[in-house]
Amino acid sequence: MTKKKIWVIDDDAIYQIIVTKIIQKTNLFSVTSSFYDGKDGIEALIHAIENKEPLPDIILLDINMPVMDGWEFMEEMEKLKPLINQHIAVYISSSSIAIEDKNKSKTYASILGYLSKPITKNDIELIASND
Repeated sequence: MTKKKIWVIDDDAIYQIIVTKIIQKTNLFSVTSSFYDGKDGIEALIHAIENKEPLPDIILLDINMPVMDGWEFMEEMEKLKPLINQHIAVYISSSSIAIEDKNKSKTYASILGYLSKPITKNDIELIASND
């Protein structure tokens, strides 16, 4: 099984550290990258596309972030779809329990699930196995 690349886009630095350690414990990913907000994530995605660098297989995306939130990130990612030559699975990773957020996540084909924080090792193993 080829190890995958995962990106964490979340403005909580402590959460980034914790989820990165959980991801590393699974030993299922070759690369884990973290970004502070949707703007940083989109800029990294554009950079990877333009430079023909490996794209993430999975993105864990927070909703509520400064500068560019998760929904704005998804809108920008949708615009980039014609330039992306692989499937990128997006999982919302949020502490929001708002039904509106869960319903909105279902309107994006790229969003495969909605995970409530805190994310567990089992959550990571499950999304890694969903090909």
